[in-house]
Amino acid sequence: MNNNAALLVVVDGANVVGSVPDGWWRDRRGAAERLRDRLASVGVPGTAGPVEIVLVVEGAARGVESVAGVRVESAPGSGDDHIVEVVASAGERSVLVVTADRELRRRVAELGAEVAGPRTVRP
Repeated sequence: MNNNAALLVVVDGANVVGSVPDGWWRDRRGAAERLRDRLASVGVPGTAGPVEIVLVVEGAARGVESVAGVRVESAPGSGDDHIVEVVASAGERSVLVVTADRELRRRVAELGAEVAGPRTVRP
C-alpha cells in the first residue's frame, strides 16, 4: 500500500448507525447525518496523518450531503457492493473499512483493506 497518500477510511453508514439502539430506525436519514457530522468534527480516532473519509449510505439515507471532511456517497443499490467498489478503486492507497458486517469484512480484506468495528467511530 502507498504510505504517501492519505489513508482512505470508508464507513459503512447503515452498519455503524445500526450498531447503537438509539432510535435510528425512526429517522434513518437524520441518523446518517449525525454520523456524518460526528465524523467531520471528531474524525477517526487513532489514525495518524492525513485521512480521507467516505461515508457510504443506502436506502432511506440516500441523498445525505457531503460536508467538509466527509464525502458522502449514496449507494445506487447494495451499500456493501458500493463499499467494495470504493475499496477496489483505491488502487495502492491504504484503506480502512469501518463495519461489523462479517461478509463485507471478508470481501474488503481480500482486496487488501484493513477493517475495524463501529466503535472506532462511535462513542
